[in-house]
Amino acid sequence: MNEFVKSALWQQLGASLNMLENAIRACPEHVWGNEFAFSEFWYMTYHTLFFLDLYLSDGLEGFNPPEPFGLTELDPAGVFPERVYTQAELLLYLEHGRTKARARIKSLTAEKAAQICDYSYIQGSVLDMLLDTMRHVQHHTAQLNLLLRQKLDDAPRWVTRTGQEL
Repeated sequence: MNEFVKSALWQQLGASLNMLENAIRACPEHVWGNEFAFSEFWYMTYHTLFFLDLYLSDGLEGFNPPEPFGLTELDPAGVFPERVYTQAELLLYLEHGRTKARARIKSLTAEKAAQICDYSYIQGSVLDMLLDTMRHVQHHTAQLNLLLRQKLDDAPRWVTRTGQEL
């Protein structure tokens, strides 16, 4: 795969991750939440990072998130994690995802980009999943920024490109 395309993919996915990081860092404790609800800031952040991690993998087989995270997010019954994750834990998970994204894009070849990933409920090429993941991160980051705007009348600004080299 051409280096220009890989760089553009990284610049945009990296920018989405930077925006997510900015939202996490801007969230005060009283907005973070401590309940088990889909609308809680902590949970929306966790959900976003979990699927970033999963979709940067080749499929469900062998996927295992780093500690302290588990696989409850894949339970069709909508089971929540055992506890509320802290801002520090989710920032570490974000770094894990950022490192994994950079490595995934860096290693892309035309053949690898066309390889099919199987998640049982969705299939797509590695390239499809990278683009879908970028849209997923940005979708939930927008929701987090809306929560910040509603609660604090303030939210982080748009990031055009990551600025970090691939």
